[in-house]
Amino acid sequence: MLKTEMRNPDTYSIDKMSTFEMLEIINNENARVTVAVESALPRIAAVCDAVADAIKSGGRIFYIGSGTSGRLAVCDAAECPPTFGVPCDLFNGIIAGGEKCMFRAAENAEDNPEAGVEDLKARDFCNKDILIGISASGSAAYVISAVNYAKSLGAKAFSITNNPGSELGKTADIDICTDTGPEVITGSTRMKAGTAQKIILNMISTASMVKCGCVYENMMINLRPTNKKLRRRMIGIVTEILGCTEEKAEELLEENGWNIRCAVEK
Repeated sequence: MLKTEMRNPDTYSIDKMSTFEMLEIINNENARVTVAVESALPRIAAVCDAVADAIKSGGRIFYIGSGTSGRLAVCDAAECPPTFGVPCDLFNGIIAGGEKCMFRAAENAEDNPEAGVEDLKARDFCNKDILIGISASGSAAYVISAVNYAKSLGAKAFSITNNPGSELGKTADIDICTDTGPEVITGSTRMKAGTAQKIILNMISTASMVKCGCVYENMMINLRPTNKKLRRRMIGIVTEILGCTEEKAEELLEENGWNIRCAVEK
């Protein structure tokens, strides 16, 4: 049986616990996630380097998954443009069953292998692009078929899984497997497995964007002034870099179309 589908002996009596006891054991189980991620850091680093190289060569990055994995994929991809000022089609999140499945579960969507391929074809996926397939079980046919298709084009394809030795992991060029073990609620991989996936996706997008020059020191220098909070943040960044007043920073940003790079280089 898959580890993510096994019963967790520490939570057999969770239905009889007090609220605090439930939360305590959930938190204790969550602490295991960072340990599992730490063991996978060398593989995560290799994927980050490949992603950065692909972006520098004009490629795009695609995440693909079903259920929780797909929702996490879409969320991380959607957050890259406002965070790093990159085009909306640089990071792409694909969820089995389409956009409606972000809001309403369709559990059978992961069993459709043809759909995984069709969803990549619809986005003109090519050999310059990179695919990262995400599946806690590592058995989702939708994701496995997409990885196989990407590799058939000569593209690099990686995976994020939570069960060692899975079919998806064996198919991918590099498998980032975090063995998070049995869930607090049996089979509910939106919990520890999903948390590990979210951490890894954050690492991949963040590290690759840093390597591509989208961060100065530890500041987001490609921000866009789409709301008051971000305009204040941009003023603060220019103030920090130049050591000037906030008034001067805002003046420089106004003069340079609210482009931080231009404002600080002037």
